[in-house]
Amino acid sequence: MAEANDITTNPAAAAEPSTDFSVYKPGQGYYTRMGTIIGAALVSMLGILWLWEYLKRIEISGVNELYVAAAGAIVIGGIITIGVYYLVFMKHSSVDFLIATEGEMKKVNWSTRREIMGSTTAVITTAVILTVFCWAIDIGFFAFFRFIKVLDS
Repeated sequence: MAEANDITTNPAAAAEPSTDFSVYKPGQGYYTRMGTIIGAALVSMLGILWLWEYLKRIEISGVNELYVAAAGAIVIGGIITIGVYYLVFMKHSSVDFLIATEGEMKKVNWSTRREIMGSTTAVITTAVILTVFCWAIDIGFFAFFRFIKVLDS
């Protein structure tokens, strides 16, 4: 007989995050999880660098400013790390979103190099034609306004 908290008998138990630090659906969504971690790490490092410079200016009597900055950066970095770990590996709704995102990205029809080169050429050609057209209209208006003596030179 299954326990009362078993997922098969209690579907609500599946929606509850686990109390330990185990990874929810560990074999799924690897690339989106790693991409999320890399992005969060880059953003948080920039924030911690800003915080480091800010905390170096704080003076506490008898404490070196470097120690204050290091302690603040370590504490905030630890909090961010725990938060990102929770969101990327433990929270069921965000993990399911990342897994679904990876599944949808596999369905995308990515363009070939030839298609991208052709599209880029078309865009650049169109931009050049529009630029020349606008320049010609500008020269035409300039000549017209000089002819009717609105412009002096």
